[in-house]
Amino acid sequence: MRVHPDVGKWYRAGGGEAFEVVALDEDDGTVEVQYYDGTVAEFELEDWKAQRANGEIEDAEEPEDWTGSVDIDAEAEEDGNGRESDGGNSPRRSDGLEGLDLFDAGDSSSADAAGTESPGTDGLARG
Repeated sequence: MRVHPDVGKWYRAGGGEAFEVVALDEDDGTVEVQYYDGTVAEFELEDWKAQRANGEIEDAEEPEDWTGSVDIDAEAEEDGNGRESDGGNSPRRSDGLEGLDLFDAGDSSSADAAGTESPGTDGLARG
């Protein structure tokens, strides 16, 4: 049995709740863990090694539902971009622009009235 903690691996201490090692700082001698419910705790690395060696900390299976420690609704659907989908029931922002003809030349007199220059027949701006 390996006594050194592995980041990303799940363990169980004293038959209690499973937790994942999320960080290891060998310079500070600490092991940071996160329980399934999101609670974060810290072990001293030397205590960790001693508890692993005597069997107090044992390997555990990764939970099937990984969303326990993540603030996400398990029932929420995603649209592939990490955003919740509403099932297509809400209008999109661009819906208000439907029917807008971006290439409508319109009346050029409105541009002249606004004080903008319009090109003459020779391509030079007149104003």
